[in-house]
Amino acid sequence: MKLSLIRSACGSLRIYPARQGSRVSGWSRRCPPVGPANNRLILRTASATSSGGTNPKLAVNFGKRSQKDDGFECDRSLREVVQTTKEAMVALQRRNPAIQPLLAIIQAGEDDSLLEINKKMAGMIGLNITHICLAKDSSEDEIVEEVLKLNEDPRVHGVYLHLPPASLTSRVLNTLKPEKDIDGISDLNMGRLVRGDLSKGFVPPLASAVLDLLEKRDAALERKTVLLVGGEGTRGLALQCLIERSGMVVLKSQLNSNSLQRQVMQADAVVLLRAGNMDIPPSWIRPGAAVIHCEPTLETDEHDIEMSSQSGLGYLTAAYRTQNVVRSCSQWLQEQQYRPWHLRSLKLQPLTPVPSDIEISRAQTPKPVDQLAEEIGLLPEELEAYGRNKAKVRLSLLDRLHTQPDGKYVLVAGITPTPLGEGKSTVTIGLVQAMSAHLKLNSFACLRQPSQGPTFGVKGGAAGGGYAQVIPMEEFNLHLTGDIHAITAANNLVAAAIDARMLHEATQSDKALFNRLVPSVNGVRRFSPIQISRLQRLGVNKTDPASLTPQEVSTFVRLDLEPSKITWQRVVDTNDRFLRKITVGQASTEKGQIRETGFDIAVASEIMAILALADSLEDMKNRLARMVVGTSRSGQPVTAEDLGVSGALAVLMKDAIKPTLMQTLEGTPVFVHAGPFANIAHGNSSVLADKLALKLVGQDGFVVTEAGFGADIGMEKFFNIKCRASGLQPNVVVLVATVRALKMHGGGPNVSAGTPLPREYIDENLSLVEGGCRSNLRKQIQIAHLFGVPVVVALNVFKTDTQAEIDLVCELAKECGASDAVPCHHWAQGGRGSLELAQAVNEAASRPSNFQFLYNIKMPIVEKIRTIAQKVYGADDIELSPEAKAKIDYYNQQGYGSLPICMAKTHLSLSHMPDKKGAPTGFVLPIRDVRASIGAGFIYPLVGTMSTMPGLPTRPCFYDIDLDPVTEEITGLF
Repeated sequence: MKLSLIRSACGSLRIYPARQGSRVSGWSRRCPPVGPANNRLILRTASATSSGGTNPKLAVNFGKRSQKDDGFECDRSLREVVQTTKEAMVALQRRNPAIQPLLAIIQAGEDDSLLEINKKMAGMIGLNITHICLAKDSSEDEIVEEVLKLNEDPRVHGVYLHLPPASLTSRVLNTLKPEKDIDGISDLNMGRLVRGDLSKGFVPPLASAVLDLLEKRDAALERKTVLLVGGEGTRGLALQCLIERSGMVVLKSQLNSNSLQRQVMQADAVVLLRAGNMDIPPSWIRPGAAVIHCEPTLETDEHDIEMSSQSGLGYLTAAYRTQNVVRSCSQWLQEQQYRPWHLRSLKLQPLTPVPSDIEISRAQTPKPVDQLAEEIGLLPEELEAYGRNKAKVRLSLLDRLHTQPDGKYVLVAGITPTPLGEGKSTVTIGLVQAMSAHLKLNSFACLRQPSQGPTFGVKGGAAGGGYAQVIPMEEFNLHLTGDIHAITAANNLVAAAIDARMLHEATQSDKALFNRLVPSVNGVRRFSPIQISRLQRLGVNKTDPASLTPQEVSTFVRLDLEPSKITWQRVVDTNDRFLRKITVGQASTEKGQIRETGFDIAVASEIMAILALADSLEDMKNRLARMVVGTSRSGQPVTAEDLGVSGALAVLMKDAIKPTLMQTLEGTPVFVHAGPFANIAHGNSSVLADKLALKLVGQDGFVVTEAGFGADIGMEKFFNIKCRASGLQPNVVVLVATVRALKMHGGGPNVSAGTPLPREYIDENLSLVEGGCRSNLRKQIQIAHLFGVPVVVALNVFKTDTQAEIDLVCELAKECGASDAVPCHHWAQGGRGSLELAQAVNEAASRPSNFQFLYNIKMPIVEKIRTIAQKVYGADDIELSPEAKAKIDYYNQQGYGSLPICMAKTHLSLSHMPDKKGAPTGFVLPIRDVRASIGAGFIYPLVGTMSTMPGLPTRPCFYDIDLDPVTEEITGLF
C-alpha cells in the first residue's frame, strides 16, 4: 500500500467552518511537514549595467521603480483579488447560508509548503480545505482512485492536483471532473480556454496571477512582447492564450536555446516556467523589462510565509485558486436550480400504409438517454443508466427542485372500453409528442410498466402504437429495468417467510423458538431493531432478551397465523391459469404443514400498489412494514414487520422506487413506473414519477398521466386514492373515446378479442354512434365533473371511421358537457396528428379547476362504497353479503375505517354486469366480499368474481414473437 494514510482509517469527511483570517481546519491526511515553500517573486530595481550575481531566484525588473513600489503593486493585486473573492463569497452565502465551499488538495510527497499557502489564503476568504497526501511514488491508479472519490463528493467544489509533472498524466487530468478542475488543466478546460469560452471552465490560477502582475506594471499592454521560457506544458499554453488575448505578442523559447539572449533583449517581459535555479544575466534584460520566475523554491525561513512581496506570486496564485473555488461553488449552486429545456425533437416520416409497431420503433434511432436527460434539465449524478436507451432517475431531484412550482397535471382516462382497448396509451403519447415536438411546450408522459402476462398473452404490449410509441418498444415491453422482477422477489420472500414461520412455530417450543430468533453471539443475545419494534407493538418496552417473562417470550415468538386466513399469495409475471389454486407443503420435510394457496400475476401484488403510491423511500419502507399478510388465531392482523421481513423488502425494492426515463418516437421524455392492476388496485402509474415530472416540466409545462380502464374505474381511483396520497390536483381530464366503443354502447353487437368486428363497426352508423354518446360518453363526462375537473374528449380515429361519425361525436361530446372535443390522428401521423388535442388541452388547463374529492375519508366504509356505487356507477343502492359485513366490522375494529375505497369490479360495464353497456340504471350493486391492502392504504370491495391470474388463450401472442440470432432483432411484438 503506497498511500501515506489509509482513507478508511480517517473516517468520514468532516469539514469545519473556517473563521475569516484563521487557520483553515478540516479533515486532512497530513504528510510530515517540512519548511514552507513559496512560488517566489523577487522584486528589485535593474539597469542595463547591473552585474550578474549568483542569486538563484530570478527577478522581476520594471524600469527604475523601487523594490518598495514593486512590493506595493504585488500586494495591491493580492488585496484586490482577496476582496473580490470575499465579496463573491458573501453573495454566495447570502443566497444559500448553509453552503461552505471546499478546496481539496491531492499531494504526492512530503512537501506541505503549498498547503500552508493555500490554507492561509483559504482562511482569509473563509473556505474549507482538505488535504489528501499520497506517497511520492503513488501509482496512477491510486491517484485516479482518490480523484474519483472527490469527483463524487458533493461537498468538494474544487480539486488542486499538487503532483509531480510525471504524475499529471492525461488519464489523471481527464479523470477529474471539469467543473472541479479549478486549476484549469484538464483537456476540456484547456480547450475552452484556447477557444475563448470561459463560461464554464477555469483560467489556471498561475496564468491569472502572472497576467495580473503584467497588467499592474504596464496599463498599455497592447503590442508589448512577452517571452515565455520553458512554457511547453499546459501552464505555458494557458499563459500564451491569456497574454495574446490581452493584445501582447508572445515569443517562446527554451533555456538552452542559442537565440535566448537575443529574444530576452527584445522582450518587454520574460516569464520563466520550469527554469529550475538557472538565472538570466541582468545584462541581457532591457531597461524597464519584467522577469517573472514561476518555479517553486524551497525556503526554510518561517517569516517568508507571511504576506509580503517576497512570497507574492505564490499567494497571488493561491488567491486566484480560491477565487476559482468560489466560482465553482457558485456554478454548482446554479446547476442545482431549475434548468430550462433544450429539447431536440426527432423527426418522423410517417408511411402509408402504417407499418407494424415494431417496424416503426426500429426505424427510429432514439437519442442516448444521457443526452435526453441533459436536454430536460437532469444532472448527470441524478441518472443511473441501464444501457443506452433508458435510465433510472434518482429521487434526490425532488430535494434539488423542491422550490420549483409544479407544471400542469393532465389525466388521460377513457369511456367504458371494448375488450380491444380504445388507445389511451397512444393518445397519451400522441399528446406529449404534439406538445413538445410541435407546440414547443414542455411535456412529460407518465406511463405504467406493462406486465409480461398480456405481452405474451392476448393484449400485447403497452408502448402505444403506430407513430405514437415509447421507444425502443421491445425494451419497454420486456423486463425494462427489472422493477416487476424486484416486486416478484419481494412478494415471494414474504410468502416463503409465512410458510417457514408457521412450520417452525408448529414444531418448536417457545424456548427453542426464542433461542433461534434471538441467537447468542459470543455469549451475548441482542434483539434486532425490527424485533424491538415488534415488542413495542406488543406493549413490551424491554430491550434485554434476558428480562422477558415466559409469557412475554411466548407472545413475542408466536405469530400463531390461522392458515385459512392467510391472504398473501405468491406471484409470477406470466399468465398461468394452473397456478390459480395450488397446494403447498406436501414434501415430507415440511412435516405435514399442508395448505391451499395460489399465485397472482406479479402486477396484482400489493407491493406493486405500494410502489405506485409511495412518495419517498421512507414512505415505501413504512408501507411495506404495514402490509397485513393474514390473521392470527386470536383475530389480530399479522404484518410483514411482525414476520421480520420488511427491512429486507425495502432492500429488494430500493432501486425499483426510482422511475425509468425513456422517450417517444419524437424524442420527448417519458417516465415509466409501476403498473398496478386497475381492478383490485388503483391502476395508475406512480406518484413519484408524476412528482418528478411536474418539477422538470416547469410552471408552464404539462405532465400527462394515464388511468387504467374506463373513467368509472381508473379515473375515480386516480382522484380518490392517488390524489389523496400525492396531494396533487389535476387541471384537465382527457377522455378517450372511439367510434367503435360508442357504437357498442349505442346498441351494437358484442365485440370479442381475436374475432373479426361485425359489419356495424365497419360501416357508417350514426344512430349507434349517437346512442353511445348520449349514454356512456355523457355519463363518463359527468363523472369527471363530480370532481370539478374540465373534460376534453379525444376521439381516437380509426381508418374505418367516417367524417360524419367523427363530426357527430365531437358535436355531441360538447353538448354533453365537454370543454372541447377533437379528432386525433396520432396513430398515423404522430404528434402532428394530435395538434388540435394539444391546443384544446392547453386552453382547458388555463381555466380554473375546482377539484374536490367524491367523499370525506372519515365517512363509514359502507357509506363510501354506497357513494361510489350511486354517483359513479349509477346504481340504486348496494347489497352487502354477510361475509362483506363481517369484514367491514373487523376493519373498523382494527382502525382501518378511514382508508379510501378501491372498488374491484368489471371494466366492461358501468355496472357489475359485463354485458350491460351504455349507462345502466335501476340495479343494485352486490358486494360479495371486502378486503384490505393496508400497506397500499385502501379497502377493496369485491363486486362479482375477480381473477388476479389471467390465463393464456388458444393462440397467444408468443406464436408470433421470435429472435434473429444474427442481428438479435426481435419480431412479432406489438
